Amino acid sequence: MTDKSDSGIRQFDVGYDDDGIRLDRWFKRHLPDTSFTTVAKWARTGQLRVDGSRATPGDRIKAGQTLRVPPPEPEIKDEAGAVVARPMRERAPLSEDQIAFAREMVIHKDLQALVLNKPPGLATQGGTKTTEHVDGLLDGLQYDAEGRPKLVHRLDKDTSGALLVARTSRAAAFFAKAFSGRTARKVYWALVVDVPSIEDGVIDLPIAKQPGTGGEKMHVDEENGQAARSRYRVIERAGNRCAWVELQPFTGRTHQLRVHMAAIGHPIVGDGKYGGAAAFLTGGISRKMHLHSRRIRVDHPDGGSIDETASLPTHFAESLATLGFDEARGDAMPFEEAKKGPPPKAVLKQRAKAHAKSMRKEHRGERRRRGSKD
Repeated sequence: MTDKSDSGIRQFDVGYDDDGIRLDRWFKRHLPDTSFTTVAKWARTGQLRVDGSRATPGDRIKAGQTLRVPPPEPEIKDEAGAVVARPMRERAPLSEDQIAFAREMVIHKDLQALVLNKPPGLATQGGTKTTEHVDGLLDGLQYDAEGRPKLVHRLDKDTSGALLVARTSRAAAFFAKAFSGRTARKVYWALVVDVPSIEDGVIDLPIAKQPGTGGEKMHVDEENGQAARSRYRVIERAGNRCAWVELQPFTGRTHQLRVHMAAIGHPIVGDGKYGGAAAFLTGGISRKMHLHSRRIRVDHPDGGSIDETASLPTHFAESLATLGFDEARGDAMPFEEAKKGPPPKAVLKQRAKAHAKSMRKEHRGERRRRGSKD
C-alpha cells in the first residue's frame, strides 16, 4: 500500500474501497495515529499532495490516485513530560508462523498480483480492537518484489474467499480502476433463509449508513442512500427451508449483499447482524456466516486476465453436504451478465418494508423479555 523514499516521504495508492471519500477520512482509516491537526498543517504547507497537486483535508479522492504523505512527525512532549503528539507506529516484524499462514492463503501469484483465499474471521484491514488482519500480513507476501503488496478491495471479516492483492503501484492503480469501472467480476456463494420466489433476479435498492450505529451497520434508504445493485440466482434448494444462491454485486457498497438479501426477506445464514435470530438454522448447520467469494475475474495489467476460484471454508462445505447440495452444480452455473431486469421496485419496497417491520417486532419482543422480572 505504501512505498518510502530515502527522505521518508510516503506514497499511497487510493484503493477501490476508498473511492470518493474525503482525504481526512482516508487518514482515519489508514493512518489513525496521524492527527487532523497534523494533516491540516501538511496541507497548509503544501506537503500533502494528490497526483502531484496540493490537497486539503476536505478534498474527495478517487481510486487509482496517488497520495504523497510526509514522514511521520517525531514524538513531542510538553513541559511536564506528557506526550502531546506521537509518531506513527512501525509495523512489528512477522513471525515465521505468520509468514507461513499468509502464504498458505495464496492461490495465485504472478509479477503483478496475488489472489488470496481469505478465511472467515480474519479482517481485511485493522480497526478498533482489530489487530489480526490481512493488511498486517502483507509483509509476508512480498517475496522477491521491491515493494510491499497493496490491498485493492476488501471482504467483510466473516466473509471468506477470493481477495485480490496488487504487487506493484502500477497494478494497484490498474485494478482500482477495474473495480471502480465495474469491469472486475466477483461471484459469491451464499446460503439464505427460505427460498426466493423469483429464482433469477436483480435487487436494485440504495444503501446508506443506519443512523445510531456509528456507521457499523447499513440499511436500505430510498431517499438518501447510494445506488446499489446485486444479482442473485438460486442454485439449489432444501425444500422451503433454505436455498443455495449465487450472488454478483454490480456495485461495491459496504455490506451490500448482506443488506440486499435481508431486505427481500432472505438473510444470509449466520448473519445475525442483518437477519436477527431468523438467520440461524438448526439441524447441524453452523452458526458462522455462509457468504463466500467463490470466483474473481479481472483484466491483468500485462494483458490477458486473472480468473481464480477459491475453495470453501470447512463450515460452508459441511453445510452444503448436510443439505445434500453438490458443489459441482454451483461451478456449472454460466458466468454471464444478468439478462433479466430487476423485479418491480414496488415489489422490492414491499418486501423490504415487511422484513423491517418483522425485525422491529422481534427486537421489541427481545427488549420486553430482557425487562421482565421473574
